[in-house]
Amino acid sequence: MTDTMKAAVPWHLWVVGGLTLLWNGYGAYDFVMSVTQGEAYWRASGMTDAMIAYFNAMPSWMYGPWVAGVWGAVAGSILLLLRSRFAVHAFVLSLLGVLGNLIYGLMNPMPDLPPAMAAMTYMPWVIVAVAAFLAWYARAMQKKGVLS
Repeated sequence: MTDTMKAAVPWHLWVVGGLTLLWNGYGAYDFVMSVTQGEAYWRASGMTDAMIAYFNAMPSWMYGPWVAGVWGAVAGSILLLLRSRFAVHAFVLSLLGVLGNLIYGLMNPMPDLPPAMAAMTYMPWVIVAVAAFLAWYARAMQKKGVLS
């Protein structure tokens, strides 16, 4: 029975799971470095004084959506690779977190960005799209019986 279940796992689950673990792993690295190194890490990343001031001025409650977005995604990727149905819950939690971050960012826009950091203007939308895809993908794999 185990061999039959393993044979039913589509090849793309391993690709999606592996690639998203790398993608979400970078988000986890960024989170840890931002929390532990703060301004030194941000300066090394090329942020301007205005950008650093923006991040330092964020309210402490914004850690909630940030934690949910980052660690929900990491957990979701791991759970997807383990073929656990809880990957769906983790990815939905992550999606809610990144939507919270997006809404905050739209209501409190970042100051002007230097040309080298122009990607930061559309990156939140890319992150939301990836999070939405992962929630959808995990749910689709659950419906097909791949996740148990």
